[in-house]
Amino acid sequence: MDERQLRILRELGDLGSVSAVAEALHVTPSAISQQLRLLQRSIPVPLTERAGRRVVLTDAGHALAAAAIEVESALARARHAVADFAEQPAGVVSVAAFHSAASAFFPRLLHGLSGPEHPRLALADEDVAQDRFPALTRDHDLVLAHRLDHAPPWPRTVTSATLLREPLDVALPAGHPLAAEPVLSPRDVADQPWITVHDGFPLMATIEAIAASADRALDIVHRINEFTVVAEVVAAGGGVALMPRWTARPHPGIVLRPLSGVHARRRIDVLHRPERTARKAVRTVLAELRTTAARIQGRDTSAT
Repeated sequence: MDERQLRILRELGDLGSVSAVAEALHVTPSAISQQLRLLQRSIPVPLTERAGRRVVLTDAGHALAAAAIEVESALARARHAVADFAEQPAGVVSVAAFHSAASAFFPRLLHGLSGPEHPRLALADEDVAQDRFPALTRDHDLVLAHRLDHAPPWPRTVTSATLLREPLDVALPAGHPLAAEPVLSPRDVADQPWITVHDGFPLMATIEAIAASADRALDIVHRINEFTVVAEVVAAGGGVALMPRWTARPHPGIVLRPLSGVHARRRIDVLHRPERTARKAVRTVLAELRTTAARIQGRDTSAT
């Protein structure tokens, strides 16, 4: 039995005929009769009987119709409870992000959503290969993920929106001869020792594009995913690297220079399962992420 069938039974008890129920529910009498037959299959005793040309409830039918009132009341209370929960401005919202996005977004989120009237944040760092970001939406309300502009789109099972299209610059030690150049080409940097991310992470596609443009293999000497560590290694003379312009922390020992000749830009996207934004608290955090992204980009619009 289901809710619709129980309602039909209840209406039959109140209105007294299949045709009256059909008119009240804006369906055909045959549709009402079909639902009554389906309901009867799950009940071991007759629920209806003929009274002349009309179909009426038996005693068992009246008993189930009375129970249907309680069922409808309970379901109504459940719907109201869900609606109330969905519209609560507070409540816990879980946000996961890869490391550089977490460093840039998390402090601003905590500041922008402070106070008891705002959602409570549950923050997590998740630095995974690009194809594993969608799976994180199973455990988190919102997921900050990165991919290159020309990379495959996210699967349709998740909803995505781009927060930032962030340039990727070449990071050099402050005293490096190339630091005096305003813009660098792939040939300028192809003979340098390189610090890159691990295979499977989006930035490797840009590294490969640099090598292809310069027509030579790059000398990759270190593989480090965390940009704060990359900055320290670059400053210590360990090589050059690609670093995001806006979300990586500034370091006094390195300089960033734009790269020409290749498409050096990444997207920072927010992913979520479509049903998550039914909650007002999640929508509030999503709006704050967009505001935060605009502020992050606004610090350095002259550099784009």
